[in-house]
Amino acid sequence: MLAAEAAAESPLWGDSLRPVAEREAEPVFSSLCDERFALGVETIYEGYLLHYGRPRLFAPADEDTALLLGDYLYAHGLVRIAATGSVEAVNDLAELISLCAQARAEQRAGESEAWAATCALLGRDALGEARAALREQGDATPLLALARAAAGSEAVEHACRAHDLRVR
Repeated sequence: MLAAEAAAESPLWGDSLRPVAEREAEPVFSSLCDERFALGVETIYEGYLLHYGRPRLFAPADEDTALLLGDYLYAHGLVRIAATGSVEAVNDLAELISLCAQARAEQRAGESEAWAATCALLGRDALGEARAALREQGDATPLLALARAAAGSEAVEHACRAHDLRVR
């Protein structure tokens, strides 16, 4: 669905799609969130991968196209999340992107934990203190604990491992 919509939106996005046989459809973090948020989360995550990792659906010809396509997917994913009516979920995802950008800029760990906790508790306004621990002390432990409590250790570990294999 995501690939078809992007291709319909712009020939540039269509040209950036991997061949069908090379696309990886396995979700990474949407399995941790409420089903109504799943497609929006994976859309945003694919945009994130275009900026910082190995995308599952796209293989743009150059870095400029990857950056633009990633921004398009971020925006499109946020529109999907906003359509659910949850302002809190939109805020959680904006905080996530900000937190991950800071962790990358400071070369700190914590991305996978931030993604997992955000998705597991999306829209519940329950991440403030745990996000502050990562932002201020570089401590992802509270985020990981919240994610595990909400979604289960096995699901969180699977998502974090899958993420760590995709980012650079």
